[in-house]
Amino acid sequence: MFFLFLSVPGFFYSTVPWNDIFIMSQQGYVATPPYSQPQPGIGLSPPHYGHYGGPSHAASSPGMIKAAGPLGAAPPGGMLPQGHPPPGPHQFGQNGAHAQGPPPQRFPGPPPVSSAAPSYPPYSRSTQSSYPSPGSTASMAQLGSQLGAMHINSYGSGAAPPSQGPPGPASAASVQGPPQPPQPSILQPGSQVLPPPPTALNGPGASPLPPPTHRPDGLPGPAPPNAQYQPAPLPGQTLGPGYPAQQANYGPPVAGAQLSYPGGFPGGPAQMAGPPQPQKKLDPDSVPSPIQVIESDRASRVGQVYATNTRGQIPPLVTTDCVIQDQGNASPRYIRCTTYCLPCTSEMAKQAQIPLAAIITPFATIPSNEKNKPPNPPAFIFMIDVSYSNIKNGLVKLICEELKTVLERLPKEDQEETSAIRVGFITYNKVLHFFNVKSNLAQPQMMVVTDVSEVFVPLLDGFLVNYQESQSVIHNLLDQIPEMFADSNENETVFAPVIQAGMEALKAADCPGKLFIFHSSLPTAEAPGKLKNRDDKKMINTDKEKILFQPQTNVYDSLAKDCVAHGCCVTLFLFPSQYVDVASLGLVPQLTGGTLYKYNGFQMHLDSQQFLNDLRNDIEKKIGFDAIMRVRTSTGFRATDFFGGIYMNNTTDVEMAAIDCDKAVTVEFKHDDKLSEDTGALIQCAVLYTTVGGQRRLRIHNLALNCSSQLADLYKSCETDALVNFFAKSAFKAVLHQPLKVIREILVNQTAHMLACYRKNCASPSAASQLILPDSMKVLPVYMNSLLKNCVLLGRPEISTDERAYQRQLVMTMGVADSQLFFYPQLLPIHTLDVKSTTLPAAIRCSETRLSEEGIFLLANGLNMFLWLGVSSPPELIQGIFNVPSLAHVNTDMTLLPEVGNPYSQTLRMIMGIIQQKRPYSMKLTIVKQREQPEMVFRQFLVEDKGLYGGSSYVDFLCCVHKEICQLLN
Repeated sequence: MFFLFLSVPGFFYSTVPWNDIFIMSQQGYVATPPYSQPQPGIGLSPPHYGHYGGPSHAASSPGMIKAAGPLGAAPPGGMLPQGHPPPGPHQFGQNGAHAQGPPPQRFPGPPPVSSAAPSYPPYSRSTQSSYPSPGSTASMAQLGSQLGAMHINSYGSGAAPPSQGPPGPASAASVQGPPQPPQPSILQPGSQVLPPPPTALNGPGASPLPPPTHRPDGLPGPAPPNAQYQPAPLPGQTLGPGYPAQQANYGPPVAGAQLSYPGGFPGGPAQMAGPPQPQKKLDPDSVPSPIQVIESDRASRVGQVYATNTRGQIPPLVTTDCVIQDQGNASPRYIRCTTYCLPCTSEMAKQAQIPLAAIITPFATIPSNEKNKPPNPPAFIFMIDVSYSNIKNGLVKLICEELKTVLERLPKEDQEETSAIRVGFITYNKVLHFFNVKSNLAQPQMMVVTDVSEVFVPLLDGFLVNYQESQSVIHNLLDQIPEMFADSNENETVFAPVIQAGMEALKAADCPGKLFIFHSSLPTAEAPGKLKNRDDKKMINTDKEKILFQPQTNVYDSLAKDCVAHGCCVTLFLFPSQYVDVASLGLVPQLTGGTLYKYNGFQMHLDSQQFLNDLRNDIEKKIGFDAIMRVRTSTGFRATDFFGGIYMNNTTDVEMAAIDCDKAVTVEFKHDDKLSEDTGALIQCAVLYTTVGGQRRLRIHNLALNCSSQLADLYKSCETDALVNFFAKSAFKAVLHQPLKVIREILVNQTAHMLACYRKNCASPSAASQLILPDSMKVLPVYMNSLLKNCVLLGRPEISTDERAYQRQLVMTMGVADSQLFFYPQLLPIHTLDVKSTTLPAAIRCSETRLSEEGIFLLANGLNMFLWLGVSSPPELIQGIFNVPSLAHVNTDMTLLPEVGNPYSQTLRMIMGIIQQKRPYSMKLTIVKQREQPEMVFRQFLVEDKGLYGGSSYVDFLCCVHKEICQLLN
């Protein structure tokens, strides 16, 4: 069975079996007459195109029956005059007769063209055709009458046309009567010639044309669509009702009358049929050829790659073989459209009458060479700073020894036995060293890249390898690296070329991945991204203070953009002994979805465990690579701003080289229109990413929210922890561009405004001296005050610029749980713990007034952990925890509690483990004794108290906010 795809202007596309081609009446397909005349203002096609549910027109379909005789033979006999049909019950649809009245419409379409007011001027009769034939005018007119008298109906059995009027001479006046409904008729057995297929000249097939009339300009053309004509009976047809229906004949030609059409368009008035006249048919090569169109498209596009990344581009024809490369938009094998450029307004669409439709084949067969190749599994590249200081303090040796352990823990897909992640190794100082660790090598090979201004990857094969296959070579390399650079005196390092090298290696391997960079100093060597010391304390509390949070050079911003584009995530482990410009070095990790770890004044015996815990946790954590996130909303509001470790090239797509389980993106929404209380508001977050096994996946989260016209409902539903996360990120983002004093004032004013609105519109009347807080936001002031006192917003000389930049970058990627603990630390009274229970003791408020000399307290904020020992701590607790007789014997330099086999020690260590387990950073333990100098560091985390270096106490801030509220209300 063959199919014909109808694709013409003014028509809906459809596929029809070749042996079932038919003309549909009122509710079906319609066609234009062959060689339609051009109309003023319309073009070459008449305006009365039909749609589903349009006015009734009928015509023959091209190629149905082949002519048995020579072109030009006319049937014998006379033509019947046109006239009003007798009453009858028949209205013909797709497959037979329907009851009188409006026909059923399966696919309602545009309203029919009005017969009362056509969109073009009336035509006058003309005896000259727009497509003249060498034949005589009389003969052409005769054939025109025959053509107008022909109506081809569908092949449904039992169809009977209404009875015809008595025969009589046809005249031109017969076309001037009132509008007639279309009357179907049946093809008689015999050979008949159908009109040629529709072309750009004659338009799509439409209703049969009546005898031509004159247009005002003297050119012949069809009458307006409201003029209808009766067909003449063919030889052997019985007049009147009740004659038998005839079946279409596809068999051998039957002797009898033959209908033929002239090559040119008929002109002149209708005449009685006479003897056939010799005719010259129209040259078929002079009309547009489908074959020529198909071959032309093939010649220009066959064998080429059609990429789908351009909006609105027109695909190759379905008859053209080409390779389709899916780059975002669907392949035309799945979706084809009637037009790839939609009109901007419905008025334009109505004017053009071009259907706006898509033909969708969801399970289309795709050639093997077009199937999307799954992405390669990601790779981890370990990049070690081997400068003099790192070699001498043992850091390089520590890293190499630890890598032997953590490489056994590479992340893998669930239910997979081994990891698909490949690994590579680079060391650097002023130059870069790439290592070949291919499994068949006896010893690793080193290749040095000295041109750091234009970094390239000197080897591909053997650089990124499967750890299990190359384990012996890798261990050999890790043993040799500390010895290889033991005599190096090079102190200068590069940094941007290191990231560039890792990104280029991932690009060459065509895979996403993660760079683990172990760095310790300011990159001062001559190379892109070279930095200088700009730690200027004089800028603190001035309008220039924001410069301290900005990168020195745009090299790092550009580098971050390239890394995101190639799925290269950067995680940086910093071991600074002095200023290293975290604002510059940390930009790439922040924007690529990586993590920045910082170990100030790293000492092997004190800090190694914290570093090793961070390294192990980072390698093992759940992560997705090369991610794109989009946040959608229901009508009435939209996402307007995004905060986090992200990069955005436009206003909708959140791009991340990687995103792990500890990273959060904060999204702000604003109204576009009024929201409905009935339907609520919907938020959807979709993240497309690559797994550690190289699978491309889509993760979708949906959330439905209530909408209310009452402010009280709004305040009842607020979540303070989420509010603080948003305020912190929006403020920390603003420090790059605004003075810190302005930012602090904005935070205070917005806090007061939210609470004043509640008091004015939701609270019961009360004295002005009372501070009224909504129940869901009653602790908002203490969190906001803690945010205002943070070193990012409140600079002081005692806090280094690097520490301020570090905390700013950490908060920008925090989730709600992490930001809550960061701004309001957890303070636990250890001396009250029950050694027989595994539950944590009840937390107390972060204020010095809550401490007692007889107590021991544990404080944690997600980055730091303190164990505060009162001067009168119970000796049995000191003995049980530290295994020493008294407080004086406790060594405050320790960062790990000793393992003492008693209930106090075991319970405290368990509590510390529970707190640590939920946090993304390993918290270094600091032992603090009451009334000793290190206690000053501990006190700054008691956020309800007045800041040691500025900042109000919680009570003072409440008074300040209350004053602001009163001013707003007055």
